[in-house]
Amino acid sequence: MIRRLGTLGAAGSLCLLATSAFAHITLETQSAPVSSTYKAVMRVGHGCEGSPTLKVRVQIPEGVIAVKPMPKPGWELDTVEAPYKASYDYYGTPMTQGVREIVWTGKLLDKHYDEFVFRAYFTDSLKPDAMLYFPAVQECEGNKAERWIEIPAEGRKADDYKSPAPGLKLLPKATN
Repeated sequence: MIRRLGTLGAAGSLCLLATSAFAHITLETQSAPVSSTYKAVMRVGHGCEGSPTLKVRVQIPEGVIAVKPMPKPGWELDTVEAPYKASYDYYGTPMTQGVREIVWTGKLLDKHYDEFVFRAYFTDSLKPDAMLYFPAVQECEGNKAERWIEIPAEGRKADDYKSPAPGLKLLPKATN
């Protein structure tokens, strides 16, 4: 009996770990080459402590340009534009400013799942084999919020944090 309870306890612990591992905003595709266009699908699996999500904000990191968010039916879409720290070449056109934050405002019940999509270009200023993070904030009813903004320190990984920012691994530039 004790052995069976130990096995059940271990299985229950694994389920809790699996649940917490999926209890944050994540990117559907978790790797992409530099110098390429990337379709980001931000997956939102829950609200804030049972409260519906009312707003999803995504910060765009430096070196990511030509950002175009996908409108969602029933949601308002806003972008915040600002200068880049450098000028980037986008297929022969220099770009010095662009979308630095995307904001979707609507309502997603805690019991539902949804995806928020945007397209972006990863410049050659980004380093292959590095992680690239898109800090995100969920604002919910009752002045609640989930801040998925923790970027792992050197030698650590997202699983080491309670509220990790969605991230992906940068791959070397694709060759034709």
